Amino acid sequence: MIKYHLKCECGVEFESWFSNSKEYDRLEKKNLLSCKCGQSRNISKQIMSPQIASKKELNSNSSKQEIFLKTVNKKLRELRNYIEKNSEYVGENFVSEARSIHYDKKNVRSIYGKATPEQTEELLEEGIAVDTVPWVNKIDN
Repeated sequence: MIKYHLKCECGVEFESWFSNSKEYDRLEKKNLLSCKCGQSRNISKQIMSPQIASKKELNSNSSKQEIFLKTVNKKLRELRNYIEKNSEYVGENFVSEARSIHYDKKNVRSIYGKATPEQTEELLEEGIAVDTVPWVNKIDN
Protein backbone atom coordinates (compact mmCIF):
# COMPACT_ATOMS: atom_id res chain seq x y z
CA MET A 1 0.00 0.00 0.00
CA ILE A 2 1.10 3.52 -0.75
CA LYS A 3 -0.40 6.82 0.36
CA TYR A 4 -0.27 9.87 -1.90
CA HIS A 5 -0.98 13.50 -1.19
CA LEU A 6 -3.20 14.67 -4.04
CA LYS A 7 -4.44 18.05 -5.24
CA CYS A 8 -7.45 18.82 -7.41
CA GLU A 9 -7.45 21.73 -9.85
CA CYS A 10 -10.25 23.23 -7.72
CA GLY A 11 -7.66 23.63 -4.93
CA VAL A 12 -8.77 20.82 -2.63
CA GLU A 13 -5.89 18.78 -1.21
CA PHE A 14 -6.43 15.27 0.13
CA GLU A 15 -4.73 11.93 0.73
CA SER A 16 -5.60 8.62 -0.81
CA TRP A 17 -4.28 5.06 -0.52
CA PHE A 18 -3.41 2.87 -3.52
CA SER A 19 -2.30 -0.76 -3.67
CA ASN A 20 0.92 0.40 -5.37
CA SER A 21 2.27 3.25 -7.51
CA LYS A 22 1.31 1.48 -10.74
CA GLU A 23 -2.30 1.38 -9.58
CA TYR A 24 -2.29 5.17 -9.13
CA ASP A 25 -0.77 5.60 -12.63
CA ARG A 26 -3.38 3.27 -14.14
CA LEU A 27 -6.29 5.13 -12.54
CA GLU A 28 -4.86 8.50 -13.53
CA LYS A 29 -4.35 7.40 -17.14
CA LYS A 30 -7.98 6.20 -17.33
CA ASN A 31 -9.15 9.47 -15.74
CA LEU A 32 -10.77 7.58 -12.87
CA LEU A 33 -9.43 9.76 -10.04
CA SER A 34 -11.87 12.32 -8.72
CA CYS A 35 -12.00 15.02 -6.09
CA LYS A 36 -14.50 15.01 -3.26
CA CYS A 37 -15.72 18.39 -4.57
CA GLY A 38 -17.10 16.45 -7.53
CA GLN A 39 -16.27 19.21 -9.99
CA SER A 40 -13.03 17.91 -11.45
CA ARG A 41 -11.12 14.82 -12.40
CA ASN A 42 -7.87 16.74 -12.90
CA ILE A 43 -5.91 15.35 -9.94
CA SER A 44 -2.15 15.54 -9.43
CA LYS A 45 0.29 14.06 -6.95
CA GLN A 46 1.97 16.49 -4.59
CA ILE A 47 5.45 16.42 -3.13
CA MET A 48 5.43 14.30 -0.02
CA SER A 49 7.98 13.07 2.44
CA PRO A 50 8.47 9.35 2.95
CA GLN A 51 7.19 7.92 6.18
CA ILE A 52 10.20 6.83 8.19
CA ALA A 53 9.89 4.65 11.24
CA SER A 54 11.30 6.04 14.46
CA LYS A 55 14.09 4.26 16.32
CA LYS A 56 11.54 3.16 18.89
CA GLU A 57 9.35 1.57 16.17
CA LEU A 58 12.39 -0.06 14.55
CA ASN A 59 13.56 -1.43 17.90
CA SER A 60 10.06 -2.70 18.67
CA ASN A 61 9.77 -4.44 15.29
CA SER A 62 13.28 -5.86 15.39
CA SER A 63 12.80 -7.14 18.94
CA LYS A 64 9.54 -8.85 17.88
CA GLN A 65 11.40 -10.42 14.97
CA GLU A 66 14.27 -11.48 17.22
CA ILE A 67 11.83 -13.06 19.68
CA PHE A 68 10.12 -14.91 16.82
CA LEU A 69 13.42 -16.17 15.40
CA LYS A 70 14.62 -17.30 18.83
CA THR A 71 11.35 -19.17 19.36
CA VAL A 72 11.58 -20.89 15.98
CA ASN A 73 15.23 -21.82 16.56
CA LYS A 74 14.38 -23.20 19.99
CA LYS A 75 11.61 -25.38 18.53
CA LEU A 76 13.93 -26.61 15.76
CA ARG A 77 16.61 -27.50 18.34
CA GLU A 78 13.99 -29.38 20.36
CA LEU A 79 12.97 -31.27 17.22
CA ARG A 80 16.60 -32.11 16.48
CA ASN A 81 17.12 -33.38 20.03
CA TYR A 82 13.98 -35.53 19.78
CA ILE A 83 15.09 -37.04 16.46
CA GLU A 84 18.59 -37.74 17.79
CA LYS A 85 17.23 -39.44 20.93
CA ASN A 86 14.59 -41.52 19.15
CA SER A 87 16.22 -42.41 15.82
CA GLU A 88 19.36 -44.04 14.46
CA TYR A 89 21.79 -41.88 12.48
CA VAL A 90 22.69 -43.62 9.21
CA GLY A 91 24.42 -40.68 7.53
CA GLU A 92 25.09 -41.05 3.80
CA ASN A 93 23.39 -44.47 3.82
CA PHE A 94 19.97 -42.93 4.46
CA VAL A 95 18.50 -43.69 1.03
CA SER A 96 19.55 -47.35 0.97
CA GLU A 97 18.50 -47.87 4.60
CA ALA A 98 15.09 -46.26 3.96
CA ARG A 99 14.52 -48.54 0.95
CA SER A 100 15.64 -51.60 2.93
CA ILE A 101 13.25 -50.82 5.77
CA HIS A 102 10.38 -50.11 3.36
CA TYR A 103 10.76 -53.09 1.02
CA ASP A 104 12.23 -55.78 3.27
CA LYS A 105 10.18 -54.88 6.36
CA LYS A 106 13.12 -56.20 8.38
CA ASN A 107 14.76 -54.26 11.15
CA VAL A 108 12.03 -51.59 11.12
CA ARG A 109 13.24 -48.54 13.00
CA SER A 110 13.34 -44.76 12.86
CA ILE A 111 16.36 -43.42 11.03
CA TYR A 112 17.77 -40.08 9.99
CA GLY A 113 20.61 -39.10 7.73
CA LYS A 114 21.54 -37.29 4.56
CA ALA A 115 19.81 -37.28 1.18
CA THR A 116 19.78 -34.88 -1.74
CA PRO A 117 16.49 -33.27 -2.78
CA GLU A 118 16.48 -35.54 -5.84
CA GLN A 119 16.96 -38.66 -3.72
CA THR A 120 14.20 -37.53 -1.37
CA GLU A 121 11.87 -37.02 -4.33
CA GLU A 122 12.66 -40.52 -5.63
CA LEU A 123 11.86 -42.03 -2.22
CA LEU A 124 8.55 -40.17 -2.09
CA GLU A 125 7.67 -41.31 -5.63
CA GLU A 126 8.30 -44.90 -4.51
CA GLY A 127 5.84 -44.41 -1.65
CA ILE A 128 8.50 -44.29 1.04
CA ALA A 129 7.52 -41.81 3.73
CA VAL A 130 10.36 -39.37 4.41
CA ASP A 131 10.47 -35.85 5.75
CA THR A 132 12.98 -33.06 5.35
CA VAL A 133 13.78 -31.23 8.57
CA PRO A 134 15.74 -27.97 8.90
CA TRP A 135 18.84 -29.03 10.83
CA VAL A 136 19.89 -26.17 13.09
CA ASN A 137 23.10 -26.15 15.05
CA LYS A 138 22.67 -27.04 18.70
CA ILE A 139 24.40 -23.84 19.81
CA ASP A 140 22.40 -21.40 17.63
CA ASN A 141 20.25 -18.92 19.54
